[in-house]
Amino acid sequence: MPPARKMVHLDTSFLIRALVAESAEAGRLRQWLRDRRPVAVSTLVWSEFLCGPLDEVALSVAGRIAYRHVPMGTQEATEAARLLNHGGRKRGSFPDCVIAATAKVAGAELATSNAADFRRFRDAGLELAE
Repeated sequence: MPPARKMVHLDTSFLIRALVAESAEAGRLRQWLRDRRPVAVSTLVWSEFLCGPLDEVALSVAGRIAYRHVPMGTQEATEAARLLNHGGRKRGSFPDCVIAATAKVAGAELATSNAADFRRFRDAGLELAE
């Protein structure tokens, strides 16, 4: 039996850029989908994405790609707080902590277009999709 394919969680920047047909993010996403890697987003990412600007076509495509929405429960909340403290309590960074925590708790890699925002969590166990 082949090994399970690791899930990829998309952050908001990656999801937005993946909808641009010729972007690097679109190419990476197409490859993951061809490889049948499961793709998900946290409910926070989905909420940020819905803030737009957004047209019906983008919403429809994103909804088909990222139809798995992972909520923040107690375990994710606890991990987000740990990551905030681990990352030096940077003002305004809590949403990134929630996104990172949701991926980490799920055992997923995080795909981001802003790797600098998330690298500080690697030594806390976050895996970034390369």
